[in-house]
Amino acid sequence: MMGFAIKRVMVMRAVCLSVAVAAFCVRARSYLSPEYLAAAPDGKTLYATAATAGKILLFDTVQRRVSAEWKLPGNPTGLAVARDGTLFVTAGAVGGELLRLGQDGKIMAKVAVGHTPMSPVVSADGKTVYVLNRFDNTVMAVSVGRRLKVKGSLAVPREPHAAALGAGGRLLFVANLLPAARATDEAVSAVVSVIDTGAFKPVGNIPLPNGSTGARGVCAAPDGKNVYVTHTFGRYQLPTTQLERGWMNTAGLSVLDGETGAYVNTVLLDDVDLGAANPWGAVVTADGQSLIVAHAGTREVSVIDRVALHERLDRAAKGEKVTEVTKSASDVPNDLSFLTGARRRVKFDGDGPRGVAAAGRMACAALYFADSLAFVDLDGAVLRADSAALGEPVDLSADRARRGEMLFNDGSMCFQQWQSCASCHPDGRVDGLNWDLLNDGIGNPKQSKSLLLSHVTPPTMITGIRPDMQACNRKGLSHIQFVVRPEEDALCIDEYVMSMRPVPSPYLVNGRLSKAARAGAKIFRSSGCAECHPSENADPEGEALFTNLRKYDLGFGIGNEAGTAFDTPTLIETWRTAPYLYDGRALTMEELLTVCNPDDRHGRTKELKPKQIKALAEYLLSQ
Repeated sequence: MMGFAIKRVMVMRAVCLSVAVAAFCVRARSYLSPEYLAAAPDGKTLYATAATAGKILLFDTVQRRVSAEWKLPGNPTGLAVARDGTLFVTAGAVGGELLRLGQDGKIMAKVAVGHTPMSPVVSADGKTVYVLNRFDNTVMAVSVGRRLKVKGSLAVPREPHAAALGAGGRLLFVANLLPAARATDEAVSAVVSVIDTGAFKPVGNIPLPNGSTGARGVCAAPDGKNVYVTHTFGRYQLPTTQLERGWMNTAGLSVLDGETGAYVNTVLLDDVDLGAANPWGAVVTADGQSLIVAHAGTREVSVIDRVALHERLDRAAKGEKVTEVTKSASDVPNDLSFLTGARRRVKFDGDGPRGVAAAGRMACAALYFADSLAFVDLDGAVLRADSAALGEPVDLSADRARRGEMLFNDGSMCFQQWQSCASCHPDGRVDGLNWDLLNDGIGNPKQSKSLLLSHVTPPTMITGIRPDMQACNRKGLSHIQFVVRPEEDALCIDEYVMSMRPVPSPYLVNGRLSKAARAGAKIFRSSGCAECHPSENADPEGEALFTNLRKYDLGFGIGNEAGTAFDTPTLIETWRTAPYLYDGRALTMEELLTVCNPDDRHGRTKELKPKQIKALAEYLLSQ
């Protein structure tokens, strides 16, 4: 009977994954997905990345139409315009490249950089481009001449996602998407890495407020004296009993000193009874008056009076009363009324504003799911948005997977718009925080799990309390977003989750296991790891899922969780799901295999030598 049950599960997996792969391929061909924007020096042209179409779109801001399309060798992941008008684009995933494009869109020069390069930043003199390699956790400096050449690389904590130069270009500010900390630490947050560009060496990592994650955007004032970072601000210390007043998640804008790199403060982009979920791109207008922030989850931008913002921050720093809540600098990060009167929210018709740009007193946002651009005249007495299509009209009614992706990222359907599914599962993965969800009582916080392959590795949740992915998604809508939605919405989200595909591990060498990982594979079997994480249990493409779909009590439970059996997770993408164990107490895989396994209940690792532990860890992280 057991053999029949496993075979039946594998058939179901084959059907689900085949549908998911087909849906993914169709979506990749059918949508433009504008994501990042950059304005030409004269403001007459906007460059937009078409994230799923392998193109750069040139948009004429006067005629309000696409004037040209430039095909790329890979999907674009970021772009930047130098002062002389030269366009630099990052593209590709594994083995990504930095491209320099000519005025006709031809590739004039290119250089291999890293795994999923992002957010190129050009120095003021145009001689250096800084590139973030998201999954290599590195920042590269590329010299610009007749050829492009990598002249240096620095490690940063975790998934660098956006960057900007401070005053005089002396410091580079790099926002790391996720925390690189144990989830049991006293404070857990993403950090901003500060790099000395002259010597190209690290200055330090500036922690954002406790609970900050999903740091997606960075911009600087025209003089570089202030740097702004957008991020989700999770209140993970509280049980998820409600959403009012940002009980679970708020939208943060952190301010840093662009001359010294010092942390200044964090303001909330929400209102008292209306969240502004998933802040993304940010830009300051050339005159320094307005700070624009895109809210990917609520279909809008915030237009902030930058002068008023800093006047209030200065008063709070002096201990003066600014609002009924703020009477000191320490009050600001919890004040939902701090920006009242200094910020206007402008709604869009289309979904998914991500990248933003400014051309004079015109703000523009890329609407990822609408395949369009939205524009706001910042000098209007009443701020309104209009839009321009970049391609054919988008109709998601016949594409459940794409609509599900949109809904997954849509905070506007949440009660008071505080969060989306992506707030705790960015890109469908993890946020690095422990959340006290109500599905298994109160007082027992656990890690956010990656949703990748959750439809073929039931049950779901860390204790397996939900029977499958479908039940998990529906309970998420009712118990996390506090809404009742049509069943069709849940079916669409199901399809999106099934469409997610693993990203190749940065530990692979030319797509294959390294020498150390091959040695680790043997240790994986001899140490008993394969008993619960069998490679024979594979998906239809022949890739191992590394789980026997059972629960075990291995003695990990602490406090309320003592004696609890936990679900055996898949090992696919373990390289991007740290920290480890149900409460995130293990920062690294080596720590999981040693410090957190003193009694050899989680594989026989106690007698392994450090070199063997390292090899075993590399094998696990290569999946």
